[in-house]
Order: sequence, then structure tokens, then C-alpha cells
Amino acid sequence: MTKPTIAVLMGGKSAEREISLQSGAGVSKALASLGYPAKHFDYDDGLVEALQRAKPAAVFNALHGGAGEDGSVQALLDWLGIGYQGSGVRACAVAMDKWQTKALLVAEGLPCPRGIRLRVADAASFPVVEKFGLPCVVKPSAQGSAVGVGLVRAPSDWPAAVANASIGAADILVEEYIEGREFTVAILGDEALPLVEITPHDTFYTYRAKYTVGGSTHTVPAGLDPALSKSMQRDALVLHRALGARDYSRVDIMLRTSGPYAILECNTLPGLTPLSLFPDAARAAGISYDTLIERLLVCALSRSSGRFSVL
Repeated sequence: MTKPTIAVLMGGKSAEREISLQSGAGVSKALASLGYPAKHFDYDDGLVEALQRAKPAAVFNALHGGAGEDGSVQALLDWLGIGYQGSGVRACAVAMDKWQTKALLVAEGLPCPRGIRLRVADAASFPVVEKFGLPCVVKPSAQGSAVGVGLVRAPSDWPAAVANASIGAADILVEEYIEGREFTVAILGDEALPLVEITPHDTFYTYRAKYTVGGSTHTVPAGLDPALSKSMQRDALVLHRALGARDYSRVDIMLRTSGPYAILECNTLPGLTPLSLFPDAARAAGISYDTLIERLLVCALSRSSGRFSVL
């Protein structure tokens, strides 16, 4: 029996376009090896008409950042009646907004970094030393992949950090800088996979460290006390469920050099490039890249209304 045609959505206009193209290429290769015909679609103004002409059985969303991750594309696909993998509109929108995520973490009693939200218009003149303290991390309120994230160690670093974080939003987020080790918990279905420890070969886990060969080292499973690992996995699942996330997500955590850990954020559309963390965690759980893609695709196919189905 011929397998249905899958639309791979990739590219887009966000700051993470190039990473999305890499994820899309990996997904397309996996679909081909699994016997699924795949068509590539860039996220642009002609997407709706292109999907209506192609009539795919489902969409595999390989976008990162921007409209692909903030609920916009999810709302569009819901309207079209085309199934897709990953979280729905509400979970994506809340997870993409780092301040809303922090509010949810506090409401759930989960550990998170101390932070404040600033209007971009007011941030440049904000007395950060007196009102917050240094060092601190400055980041956009709604970006991924460490885009626009800066470390402020001295007052002279503040203007450039604010300028870099002011990417297409009215707010920026300022958080305490946590000295320590960084981990991520990948969640597949409703199961936390083995922890990955990230050792960046940079000042912190920057965009360059994430996506440059040799930019970081991923240790999986992470060398942690089993009780601590289970605690991190448990709290990551609590956030995943509180968001209403589905299928998969990735929760980033910092473990202080001396002290407790803090949850940074939840990514509802984790990267699937050769350097991405989620496939590393899946492999440690005995799940190959192709199997991972097929499991996520099954979720997408189960949600299609059949309006465009070729089955």
C-alpha cells in the first residue's frame, strides 16, 4: 500500500531560518527512508494555497522560532484541518513567551531563576546594578536557540545586551546569571528521556555553541546522581503537562555550582538537526532518528481531518 504524502514545513522568516532548513532536511531524509513521499514547503505568503493544491495527509512542522513556534502556524493548520506533530496553539504561545512560562513555573511551585520583565523603551536607562544586580542574563521575551541572549558582567555590557535582545518584541527579560552545569530533559509522549548535559565551548550555550560543529559537548546520559536526575525529569514533566504540551518537548535546566537547579524554559518544537539535543536523548533511550520521526508523524496523521487526505 502506498504511504501518504507528507508536507515538510521549513524555513520561514524567523532568526532561526537556517536551523529550520537543517531540521527539515533531516526530517525529509528520514521520511524518504521510511517510504513516505515528502514535499517541501517554505513558510511564506503562499503557504495556504500551496497546501490546498498539494493536499498532504499531514504536515511535519520543522520550523523554529517566530510564527512556526508561537502558535500561529498551529492555528493555521487547525483551520485547514491538516494534522501536525507537536503542541497546539495555546501551549506553543505560552511556552514561546518566556515571561508567561516563568509565571507558570511559579504557579506550579517549580524552581526557576529570579527575573524581571522590562519594556524595550525603558530598558536602556534601567539602573540594572541598583535594581537587579550583576551578573545577569538579558534575552528576548519570545525567541529560541539563544538568539539575542547576552551575558552582562559589567555596566558597560548593558547597552549592547539590551540592543541585541530587542528583537521584534516590546519586552525583554532579565534573569539572574546561574553559574553551574546545564542540562536538558527531552520528553517524548509522556515520558522523560535520559538527561543530556551540555558543555558549551563558549561563555555560555550561545547560538554559535548550539549550531557549530565542536561548539559544545553533549553527554548522555548525564553523569548525575540518579535521585537528582529523576527530580529534574519529574519537574520537566510537570511543566510539559502544565503547558498542555503534547507529543514532545524539551525542558532546559541549570544546576547551580552550589545550590539547587532552576528550570529555564520549555521548547515545544525542539530542533531535529544533526547537532540537536532531542535526537541525542532519543538515541540514548534506544530510539533511532528515523523511528523518532515516524513516531511523531503518526501523531500528526492521527489529527488530520481527512479533508486533504490522499489515503
